[in-house]
Amino acid sequence: MLDWSEPTTKSNAQQPLSPTPSPVADASGLGDIDRGAARVSVDDKSMINARADVNQLLPMKYHWAWEKYLAGCNNHWMPTEVSMQADIALWKSQDGLTPDERKMLKRNLGFFAASESLVANNIVLAIYRHLTNPECRQYLLRQAFEEAVHTHTFQYIVESLGLEEGELFNMYREVPSITDKAAWALKYTQSLDDPNFKTGTPEADQAFLRDLIAFYVVFEGMWFYTGFAQILSLGRRNKMVGIAEQYQYILRDESIHLNFGIDVINQIKAENPHLWTTEFQQEVKGMLKEAAEIEAAYGRDTMPKGLLGLNAHLCEQYMHFIANRRCGQLGLEQVYPTTENPFPWMSETMDLKKEKNFFETRVIEYQNGGALSWD
Repeated sequence: MLDWSEPTTKSNAQQPLSPTPSPVADASGLGDIDRGAARVSVDDKSMINARADVNQLLPMKYHWAWEKYLAGCNNHWMPTEVSMQADIALWKSQDGLTPDERKMLKRNLGFFAASESLVANNIVLAIYRHLTNPECRQYLLRQAFEEAVHTHTFQYIVESLGLEEGELFNMYREVPSITDKAAWALKYTQSLDDPNFKTGTPEADQAFLRDLIAFYVVFEGMWFYTGFAQILSLGRRNKMVGIAEQYQYILRDESIHLNFGIDVINQIKAENPHLWTTEFQQEVKGMLKEAAEIEAAYGRDTMPKGLLGLNAHLCEQYMHFIANRRCGQLGLEQVYPTTENPFPWMSETMDLKKEKNFFETRVIEYQNGGALSWD
């Protein structure tokens, strides 16, 4: 069983067994088979720029990636298994939710509906092509499916509540703070999506590493947190408990996504120390700080008046706490003065080792992928 209670700081990733192999002509696994090549050995494997002609899983090198794949499989779920009856009744009730709660909920759903698709596109169109390790690719296939399940979740919620589909699924174009987040993320994928882009040079390898940080550390490891806190806060007050339960399942998935991404980034750093220059580290710190500021704007946009126990100021403090934590996991100095976690209940809410199901609505046997910590 995996223990996610302490996300990686210097990574669970292994140190390299040998120097990174020289770049190959085609690392996607779609090139011609080299009929005269020797058998693949463990030492031939690396995270990037390795031979990947048939995506050979064995002999296995990065067992931590395989363990995360197994944990993801153990955490399988589907949104339609969760009852939405109480949520539907509350949403239709005239005084079930305040106007501010309704606005927050719709904008929250609007952000996530687009975001899960952005992450899925990045995995399929960029990361998978250039991450040459087979066991990591195995996990990426699982993650891509989970992103599809998450997108399905928001479709299921929107349909159940009878929300305006055009409004929700176009907020990434029409709400400035959501547009800013999507545009920020897309710029880190566009060059990698170029069919002529190849890793193998310091500049290209850094571009790939930058993309990994943007999506795993920022998008999934920072920007989802305000939205999670908003919905789980409603759930704690016995409101929209069906949606809150589904968000807890998404959180469990995202915890493994985040830790996998941190391990991949740190493994690439270990195998390619020349990429982790002082200048690049400063750039990464700037990315995390900019991301925290963009997220603070999103918090103000979704909660202009605040909700019971939750407001934009507290969410901004939470982002500072999270940004510093992500810096520590990447081996960087923190970007903000040390701050306390304003939502300590987030960790308690998401402790999946409890001998009960989420909000006492599901069977306890469902969870067998490990406990998570989100503080």
